[in-house]
Amino acid sequence: MRRPVGCLFAASILLARSALAAATPEVPFRVPFADVKGAIAQSRGYDILATTNGGRVQAEALIHLARSAQETRPEGPPLLVGHDEWFRALLQVAGVPAERAPTYARLAWQHRQDILVEYRPSHVIREVIQGPPPRMALDVTISWPSEAGPSEYSYEDTISTPHLKVTNKRVIRYRLLDFGDLIVFDRMEGLTGRPTTGALGLLFSVLGTGRPEWLPSSSLPPRSDAQESSPKSASTIRV
Repeated sequence: MRRPVGCLFAASILLARSALAAATPEVPFRVPFADVKGAIAQSRGYDILATTNGGRVQAEALIHLARSAQETRPEGPPLLVGHDEWFRALLQVAGVPAERAPTYARLAWQHRQDILVEYRPSHVIREVIQGPPPRMALDVTISWPSEAGPSEYSYEDTISTPHLKVTNKRVIRYRLLDFGDLIVFDRMEGLTGRPTTGALGLLFSVLGTGRPEWLPSSSLPPRSDAQESSPKSASTIRV
């Protein structure tokens, strides 16, 4: 049975971390193409090229790669999934040429968006105060070099209902939490979107572009002491 993939505010109680895990950046381990392809190939039962499934494919693949890294390189360094390796692997697993790549994947490749994954628990979570810890906690950064292009880019997803205009900033960050029965995207920054069709399109034409959150941030406690819960996986975590 497939685990649901939730966005922010779905499964845990988190206290935001204010300091970097390490003062000196480490040279990441570049994941070989074969490993990236094998991780993407684990995703079955749905269309991996659909724009609306892009986050799910990425989450499942990164968790698979991080789990392998924890077994073979528990002390690190972080993983680096290159934009070219990801794009080629996605196409080969889907069995399509580059011309049939979905817009979101093609633009990520053209802008050279690499994925940096911190998978060491001590670098992502300082303390589990209450409830079960996540099986996997990842700090994910998606970015392209500052000299390689603009500060952001946008595209319109005409497959989703309603249609969405999505904007990628040069640096996107989020935490990925795997609770076994639920996968959570948390603290997402650098990715915004707005409906462009239907009633929601009309509403957002007045409100403007929003971040990908289930609940408006104004209804939540401050970032330093955010309380989030789920009937399946309620935890208190200091990160």
